[in-house]
Amino acid sequence: MTTGTEEPTLTVDELAARAGVTVRTVRFYSARGLLPPPVIGPRRVGHYSQEHLARLALIEELQHRGMTLAAIERHLTQLPPGLSAQDLALHRAVVASWAPGATEEVTREELERRAGRALGDEELERLAAMSVVERTGEGPDDPVRLDPGLLRLGVELLDVPFAHETILAARAVLLEHSRAAARELSALLRDAVGEGESVAAVKSLSAHMQPLVVQALLTTFQRSLREELREWLKES
Repeated sequence: MTTGTEEPTLTVDELAARAGVTVRTVRFYSARGLLPPPVIGPRRVGHYSQEHLARLALIEELQHRGMTLAAIERHLTQLPPGLSAQDLALHRAVVASWAPGATEEVTREELERRAGRALGDEELERLAAMSVVERTGEGPDDPVRLDPGLLRLGVELLDVPFAHETILAARAVLLEHSRAAARELSALLRDAVGEGESVAAVKSLSAHMQPLVVQALLTTFQRSLREELREWLKES
């Protein structure tokens, strides 16, 4: 089923299956206000959007970071209203950066279950190009190493009509500039801490600064990209 904006909607059963949770969990989150209410369609059937799915993924990520439901509720109420699925996915990527990145080794079947769709070899290669997964072998049934924090965003990008080579080139550009920014920021942190400080002090400052820095980078990049696209569209 699609809405007037061609965005697919999900029943509560479909939403739960895509998110990897139970229907009871979805209803519990809804009752606590962690999820907005569904759109009620014919026969009083509730329909959920991609924003609901992205919000469930964000809640899962916050739980993985050790937050209680009460803390998650406070965190979600502080988010700006009307966030899209893409905005929520970016916010989840920021949350995932709060702790050292951890990959999981999963089967192809488990990867497809979490992605909510079947994945062909070409799509798997695109996910690998975006560093969402890393193949452990050449066989179709070989497990892959998955970065859970990037999966939802990576799956959405599969439907963007970019060539594989374009994704690789974009990844190279992002890596080059992100490493340069990381070097500059590391130098600033070293100056802020000073030579006599302990390793624990350095780690503590880094832990507090990292989510702020990542959020700032995402925000400024989004704004810069919008401005560049606006200028490009004016010229075309």
